[in-house]
Amino acid sequence: MTEHEITLSVNGTDHELAVESRTLLVTALREELGYTGANVGCETARCGACTVRVDGEAIKSCMRFAVQSDGAEIETVEGLAENGDLAPLQEQFQENHGLQCGFCTPGMLMTADTYLKDADDPSREEIREAIEGNLCRCTGYHNIVDAIEATLEQREASHE
Repeated sequence: MTEHEITLSVNGTDHELAVESRTLLVTALREELGYTGANVGCETARCGACTVRVDGEAIKSCMRFAVQSDGAEIETVEGLAENGDLAPLQEQFQENHGLQCGFCTPGMLMTADTYLKDADDPSREEIREAIEGNLCRCTGYHNIVDAIEATLEQREASHE
């Protein structure tokens, strides 16, 4: 099998690695680089547990080859916290009980965080639509939507 030398910038740190053509991005992140936040769930892009951000876009990393991301800026859930402090969205997931087993949480956080970058006073239904590509088998989504709304409210209050 042919190996490719690639560079992935993950959470602001450049990593050079050799991967086979068929290596999935999620596999490279987890097994080669130790970023285990993105979970391998369905491997068919249906569950969203492997969601990361590539060049600012939330993508399901089980559907992209690592070589396709050569030179890309990748953000994982490990990069949301700053200086050891949880990001506001992570805090709200915790405060609003937006997680239970935690398997979907990293992907849900990455999808929600990406959505929040451009969201402007969305309705609960719009928030539900934004996260519909991420499956959660535990929460029923109500508390996840509460956490996203609370993050928006916190952001608005800090801008006043």
